[in-house]
Amino acid sequence: MRKVAVILAGGKGARLAPYTTILPKPLMPVGNLPIVDILARQLIANGFNELIFSIGHLGGLLEAYFNDHPLKAEGVSFKWVKENTPLGTTGAIALVKNLPENFLVLNGDILTTLDFGKMFDYHVKSGGILTVASKNKQIRIQLGVLEFEGDAVTDYVEKPILDYEVSMGVYAYNRKVLSFVHSGEPLDFPDLVLSLISAGKTVRCYRSKDEWLDIGNLEDFTEAQRVFSDCPEKYLSDKYR
Repeated sequence: MRKVAVILAGGKGARLAPYTTILPKPLMPVGNLPIVDILARQLIANGFNELIFSIGHLGGLLEAYFNDHPLKAEGVSFKWVKENTPLGTTGAIALVKNLPENFLVLNGDILTTLDFGKMFDYHVKSGGILTVASKNKQIRIQLGVLEFEGDAVTDYVEKPILDYEVSMGVYAYNRKVLSFVHSGEPLDFPDLVLSLISAGKTVRCYRSKDEWLDIGNLEDFTEAQRVFSDCPEKYLSDKYR
């Protein structure tokens, strides 16, 4: 049975410049592996046997890297779709042909302990059109925050910590979503979610307590290096390291 994951790997990674002038962001190393290879190994360990990479900036380097990947021997299929112009965080999905009824989509620059298999199974059993993996994230505001009525200050909170439920950049799609994504037209994921809600569709949330970092900025990239080096077995079993 086909179990498909689409890995979004077409961005320019501007926040990690100058490194990403010579490497696509998904090939940035975390420990002894590029971040996208860690994701590929996690997906394969969770039963995904067809990985489709949406590539753009320096995409040829990604193709070259995976051309002789050792896990091909396990019968895993690596495929590619190319964005000739940037299509946003969702538009590239329309380039992928012959997708199954349900499939996984994820950003190619995240480090997480999320069990992709469990999240995908939750989506399939729910019968939903789209499921978003989420995590609670605390954000410290580095300023004093005023509360007021009219021009009268009623409270002053120094550097408050705010709680948000944030997207982890991992999504499970039903093929019905594709009717909202038009070939060749740029579309970002937030706009897709709002379109689905406006059309009366239920977008589900898979709440996770797993570790998660988006390596798109230097601070989180540095933190990813630390946590992966400290405990690589949390992310990859012996078989896939």
